[in-house]
Amino acid sequence: MADTSVSYKCPKCGAPLSFLPGHDKVTCEFCGSEYTTAEIEKLFAQKETQAAAATTTADKGWDTSQAGTAWGQEEAAQFQTFVCSSCGAELVTDGNTMATECVYCGNPTMLPQRFNGDLKPDFIIPFKKTKDEAVAALKKFYEGKKLLPDAFTANNRVDALQSLYVPFWLFDSQVHALFHYDASNTKTYQEGDDDVKETEHYNCVREAAIDFKKIPVDGSKKMDDDYMDSIEPFDYNEMIPFTTAYLTGHLADKYDVTAEESVSRAQDRVTASTTSIMDASLNYDAFQTTESNIEQTGGSVKYVMAPVWILTTKYEGKPYTFMMNGQTGKFVGSLPTDKGKEKKYMAMAFGGVLVAAVIIIQLVSRLL
Repeated sequence: MADTSVSYKCPKCGAPLSFLPGHDKVTCEFCGSEYTTAEIEKLFAQKETQAAAATTTADKGWDTSQAGTAWGQEEAAQFQTFVCSSCGAELVTDGNTMATECVYCGNPTMLPQRFNGDLKPDFIIPFKKTKDEAVAALKKFYEGKKLLPDAFTANNRVDALQSLYVPFWLFDSQVHALFHYDASNTKTYQEGDDDVKETEHYNCVREAAIDFKKIPVDGSKKMDDDYMDSIEPFDYNEMIPFTTAYLTGHLADKYDVTAEESVSRAQDRVTASTTSIMDASLNYDAFQTTESNIEQTGGSVKYVMAPVWILTTKYEGKPYTFMMNGQTGKFVGSLPTDKGKEKKYMAMAFGGVLVAAVIIIQLVSRLL
């Protein structure tokens, strides 16, 4: 079977190549050889073209003559096969995976066909935080959580933390804002024997032209928006022009939410930020917006891949996700509670209060 993927191997020794966090070159961890991204693109460009062509041929149909039933078009789009060019294993991924690693031989693997028909990213933010740092952050996240179930920490598969490049749309926007407010200042003072409260009312107008740069909206339906918002911000000053070489050794997803579909979220963020800026310009005890108008006067969009360390684990049938910004190290996650421990600590707290109450009653009795 023709190779439908490309394994990035060292030309000198054949070991897997990786773009290690904090490095500026693709590295062979076995022999120590280093290659620039331009060298990697040149070395593997032909193989990527051949793999994409092989995938096109392989995806023309499914052989269902012996068993099972034919896949529907929607099902086939969601789950696709690729052949590892290193060990020959045929593996299944979802339709959005662009870069992964072979579970059998561990070689970093690129799936060039997944790029067809989609936009190429403009920029990428390379990983700076290592897996060891991500594991340490997760373990620290558990510290001091007395109600955390013991079974959860014992079986949370911290070593299964994965480095994933997540698609982002970055919106630049220029807006003109005009806000009207009813505002007031209140002061109190004493006049003779009377307490006086005096309130002054103001009709305020605020007008501004505001430039917003790089408003992020993730382009993946699988990534929880609340989590992605929580690990922001990324330092977009460290963005560099995209090349597939940076994906080696990491997972990567292509977008399944288009730029057009992301516009409403970007507009919501612009509206919220504009409102906050305008409100902050007031210096009154109280105020209320009576009229607001935010008009977009221009804008542009860029497609960026951003680094995230991620782990999802289950406890009692419920998923718990942990994410770390692969550039800054900002960490978020959710944790379960051990109901037995919760009852135990409540009982201990109640017992402590009861003992204290008895001691106080005895002291009062002695005084009487």
